Amino acid sequence: MRPLVALRALQKLVNDPEKTDQVFVIIKAMSGNSHEKTFNRFIKTDVGKRILSEERNLLSSLTDRKHLQTHATGTLGHAYLGFVEREQITADGLVEASQLDDTVQSPTFRLFSERMRDQHDLWHVITGYGRDTFGEACLLAFTYAQTRNRGLGIIALVGMIKIQKELGAGVRKAIWQAYKAGKRAAWLPQQDWETLLTHQLESVRQQLGISPPEVYQDVFDKYQLANA
Repeated sequence: MRPLVALRALQKLVNDPEKTDQVFVIIKAMSGNSHEKTFNRFIKTDVGKRILSEERNLLSSLTDRKHLQTHATGTLGHAYLGFVEREQITADGLVEASQLDDTVQSPTFRLFSERMRDQHDLWHVITGYGRDTFGEACLLAFTYAQTRNRGLGIIALVGMIKIQKELGAGVRKAIWQAYKAGKRAAWLPQQDWETLLTHQLESVRQQLGISPPEVYQDVFDKYQLANA
């Protein structure tokens, strides 16, 4: 681990939350061997073995908007398309920010790393956490519970401290709820997202054991109402 590198990146991120590339710097500097452990768990699952053998490219499914438009109303694919259009983002944005190292990763490990990166916004849709700074911090706490990546945990903790100064004590409760939700949910890295895109969003949430983020939504709604 490289804590000084992470500290410098964290300061840049605190000063400018739009510097999303610094998130990946922190993760890389502080993740230790957590990503390798996640990979080793992934390749032992039936779905993981199938994804690697088929050399799946999740990014291609998420950037094909014409195909996403064919998904029925209420499906995960329909909800995902609505999400990226409302937020005016593309899955390619994460590719540019992530700066994956081309020189050290085996093809299978790289495919897995790319898949983990590309499903981030799907996790937003599945969990109900928005792309606002508060929502991102909650999703990072959820993701930390799923992956045990220390870099994510650090960002979530610092985010909580910073955000609660503006939004109040409910932020801590919301992030704690997100962490517990991540521990309780099915293991998302191994999911067959290409197939799940065609399923009804609510049925996918039930299948994965994900409940609405009531505390986050309550704090967020009250903040918006107070500043309307």
